[in-house]
Amino acid sequence: MKFHFLALAFALGSISGLPATEPVHGTLLIEDNFNRNESDESREMIGNGWSTNSRTRAKGQKQADLRDGALHITRAKVADHGVSVVHEADFRDATIQCRFRLGEADDLGINIADMKEKSVHAGHICLARIRLNRLEITDLKTGRMKIEHRDAKKDGKETAAMKKLVNSKSGYFDLRLAADEWHTLSVRINGDSMTVRINGDIAGEFTSSGIGQPTKSRVRLAVNRSAWVDDFRLWRQ
Repeated sequence: MKFHFLALAFALGSISGLPATEPVHGTLLIEDNFNRNESDESREMIGNGWSTNSRTRAKGQKQADLRDGALHITRAKVADHGVSVVHEADFRDATIQCRFRLGEADDLGINIADMKEKSVHAGHICLARIRLNRLEITDLKTGRMKIEHRDAKKDGKETAAMKKLVNSKSGYFDLRLAADEWHTLSVRINGDSMTVRINGDIAGEFTSSGIGQPTKSRVRLAVNRSAWVDDFRLWRQ
């Protein structure tokens, strides 16, 4: 018999020594504990609705692996882009929770996209990126992924005013997380605001108009080097 998620969350917190994840109300759209095996270990076969950019960005090399009951993401040496592990989900406001583990110089991004939004590159809307020493919360829609901003920078035509505007679309917060240990993460999108909690405490809050994009259709686990993820949940609020 499967335990109710909230009871399981508190059990996990107790067993691991981590704070239990706070209860969430809403419609559960994604739930995955990654506790399964791939039928062919040489291939990416995550299942449960997940896909990756390994075929187009890493010459098909495996970058996401189900291991020890968790998801291990590692960028291949041949990759020309960070790893993107993708799941579709339609929402406006949401709470995303998971456990994560990072080594020195690792990072994990929770990237939110709307693939029908053509004012931005690759649907990018907003992002929470966690490193051991820093949290970044960014409005990508009106910031660096807005087509005119991105093209201007690529073409060497970014003005001082544009650079200042783009820089204003991110908030940065100091962290002191232990390497190679499991931590809990909660990312709450509510209107124009994103609130990030790590190990039960508020790590950062940021408000910017692009975060409030009324349609969002995709969540990406964005990794530039390596990261472990487990017990992933996404609720539509």
